[in-house]
Amino acid sequence: MKKVLIIGANSYIGRKFKEYVSQMNGADISVNLVSALDGSWRQVDFSSYDVVLHLAAVVHIKETNYMELLYYNINHKLAVEAAEKAKENHIKQFIFMSTAAIFSLQTGCITKETIPDPTTFYGKSKLAAEKDIMKLQDEEYRIAIVRPPMVYGEGCKGNYARLVKLSEFTPVFPEYHNKRSMLHINNLSKYLVELIRNESRGYFYPQDDEYADTCEMVVKLRKEMGKNTILTSCLNNILRFLIKKDIKVFQKMFGDFYYDKSLQ
Repeated sequence: MKKVLIIGANSYIGRKFKEYVSQMNGADISVNLVSALDGSWRQVDFSSYDVVLHLAAVVHIKETNYMELLYYNINHKLAVEAAEKAKENHIKQFIFMSTAAIFSLQTGCITKETIPDPTTFYGKSKLAAEKDIMKLQDEEYRIAIVRPPMVYGEGCKGNYARLVKLSEFTPVFPEYHNKRSMLHINNLSKYLVELIRNESRGYFYPQDDEYADTCEMVVKLRKEMGKNTILTSCLNNILRFLIKKDIKVFQKMFGDFYYDKSLQ
């Protein structure tokens, strides 16, 4: 039995992972969650666990200059502090949930050669944490850095939830096709189970088997709502122009941003 402590009791991924593990047949993993924001994780005896899964993070908050310190205190400093405590308590494996946002939004296809170049406080603070946490790794302390793309599933927040809301009120949509790496919450949970069972170390890039296409997603979402969608290519040239001009909202929705299959 692998005993896992999740730091980030209120995280969507943490709650769904605990739910997923509890439903496994012949479960060989047990999960406890502890809050990060109130500091209660510091009172927990890590030595009774095999794995620490760090999920606590500031995300989905509008980035303004005065928010920079908050991002670095939570996403960077707190994560490193947790990793240090885990090592001091002889934890075998520390899993840090990072993000695809460590790569620039301008990146189309991310390969093994792609150099991280974050443009947001979120991405920068996560990359800083990655670097400092990896310095702690040795033969007995295994570090796994997970860099998931957009995670989606029932009850999730963030960009996917915004897309669902947009789909509800968009009867006409551009017939503009792209490639996006995405990851269903159940697939992420399954991936984490394997990392834990194998005591894996290194950098990991989980994603769904098939790339997502924003246009096709909107059509599918609206169909599930019982609504038809009219597709038009009239705006395609304008969209290409806006994407090239680095307009973030259009890059996120219509640009390519995906992991090469060789990263799996």
